[in-house]
Amino acid sequence: MTGPLEGVLVVSLEQAVAAPLCTSRLAEAGARVIKLERAEGDFARGYDHVVHGESAYFVWLNRGKESLRIDIKDPADVALMGRLIARADVFVQNLAPGAAARAGFGSAALRKRHPRLITCDISGYGEDGPAASMKAYDFLVQCESGLAAVTGNESGPARVGVSVGDIACGMNAHAAILQALYEREYTGMGRGIAVSLFDGLADWMAVPLLHYDYGGKAPVRAGLRHPSIAPYGAFTAGDGKSLVISIQNEREWRKFCATVLLDESIATDPRFDSNANRCANREALEGMISLVFGQLDSGALIERFDLAGTAWARFNGVDGLSRHTQLRRQDIDTPSGPVSLPAPPVRWDGEPPVARPVPALGEHDDAIRKEFS
Repeated sequence: MTGPLEGVLVVSLEQAVAAPLCTSRLAEAGARVIKLERAEGDFARGYDHVVHGESAYFVWLNRGKESLRIDIKDPADVALMGRLIARADVFVQNLAPGAAARAGFGSAALRKRHPRLITCDISGYGEDGPAASMKAYDFLVQCESGLAAVTGNESGPARVGVSVGDIACGMNAHAAILQALYEREYTGMGRGIAVSLFDGLADWMAVPLLHYDYGGKAPVRAGLRHPSIAPYGAFTAGDGKSLVISIQNEREWRKFCATVLLDESIATDPRFDSNANRCANREALEGMISLVFGQLDSGALIERFDLAGTAWARFNGVDGLSRHTQLRRQDIDTPSGPVSLPAPPVRWDGEPPVARPVPALGEHDDAIRKEFS
């Protein structure tokens, strides 16, 4: 189980999603990740029991790690943590703001004792400011950041269907740690990193925010439509199947009219001759497209899309993803049996990804305690 981060030791006092996602990416790259868990385990182990009795989230995010149960209020375990961190390259934690420092593991103090150490503090809203102490579960931050307000349709707002706040935060932490490791190669010094769920989603909300700050109006909830591009959305074919199309420029629009709608004159209709006009007359535009689509089955429409160079997709459910021809899978071992997961998203020169197992709670207690005694 080698990789570009072989020899890098990561100690992570982690739970839930954001920090485990970050360290799972480090483990995939070959880093040794020691996951510190409370006696009852990371509470994400109990989110559900759908994967042979294991939690779907935990199986996804904890491959290739070592599990060590630890009590940060026990002096002997605190001493053990100190020995682990003394040999670590990276220390990650996502406890409540200030909790790690109160336990004696504040990032600034750790880097003072260990100048080459890279510390990464993950929080909901940052380490300071009026909201720092607020509980910050993913859904709550989606609401606070305005993401839920621009998600959904005219009937009401919606939560994004996966934990995007946690995922964005974990990805940002992963990228920052890699940057810090690279920097350390020529400075010899570690760095302090702080990332939050709110900052990650605020960054992703830059375009709606710019529309509000400089255009005076935030984008409206558009469902499967696009708030500022048309045609863009889902339409039903004559066989009842939904197909999604996206027209990005006038060249694509003209070819769509000529080859899919079989009427070149629509492209120059004053109601539809620019994206701005198409958005202003969206109801008439979509009604016309729906009329044509309803007369053809999905296969015939797809043939026209491909001939016109129109960007399209099927409106799949999770069942469609499970059967998708492009879905790359990887079988991994868990304490309850093998599981098929999506393969890691990055491909390396055609090399197959290494299938690292999911640890049982406390699986590495004895070995780690002996090694770091």
